[in-house]
Amino acid sequence: MPSASSHASPQAVALTDGQTRRSRRKGARPGELLAAALDLFVEKGFAATRVEEVAARAGVSKGTLFLYFPSKEELFKAVVRENISGRFAEWNEEFDRFEGSTQDMLRYCLFNWWERLGTTKASGIPKLMMSEAQNFPELASFYQHEVMQPANTLIQRILQRGVARGEFRPMDLRYGAYLVLAPMLFLALWKHSLGTCCDAQAQLDPQSYLTAQLDMLLHGFCAQTSPTH
Repeated sequence: MPSASSHASPQAVALTDGQTRRSRRKGARPGELLAAALDLFVEKGFAATRVEEVAARAGVSKGTLFLYFPSKEELFKAVVRENISGRFAEWNEEFDRFEGSTQDMLRYCLFNWWERLGTTKASGIPKLMMSEAQNFPELASFYQHEVMQPANTLIQRILQRGVARGEFRPMDLRYGAYLVLAPMLFLALWKHSLGTCCDAQAQLDPQSYLTAQLDMLLHGFCAQTSPTH
């Protein structure tokens, strides 16, 4: 028995197809707006980015943007959650499942941070926050709560694991975490500032840089073994 759809007119079929495409397009809009906003925030900074520009780059009207994000501040927060803070749950689960040494865990942390975040446009967000935090204290507070605190907590968990297992010597975990985060932050800032205009001889190779930093960190963190005679 023929289905009802087999008797539909070409006009009805075209209408249904058009509705489906519009529905799919509507569902994709938040992601398109977040991608456009990330590009513009990193390129121009928060203050200089206008919502009209974000909407235009995403191919929608300003009114459509405000249906999803009521203000530029909320749009920025959504960008940070989409690209950084929303991933801490996944990263902490990886910590819980990790079975290797803490040295290997720290190595995994640095190099996977670069692969998953440092190589993306989102690596420009720290530079944006450092340059504009004083003018936008609410966003600075948001970033402190949703990015900096969870990052510090995760690194401290890694270092505490090493200390508890006798792999790392006792340390001030708070400042130990800053020692790990500092080279990652420097690399992100370099990429989006001097790294965009320096000549080839002055460029940093991220893999070599992180390898050197990891070597220095581990020589400082690792518990000293007694020399053999």
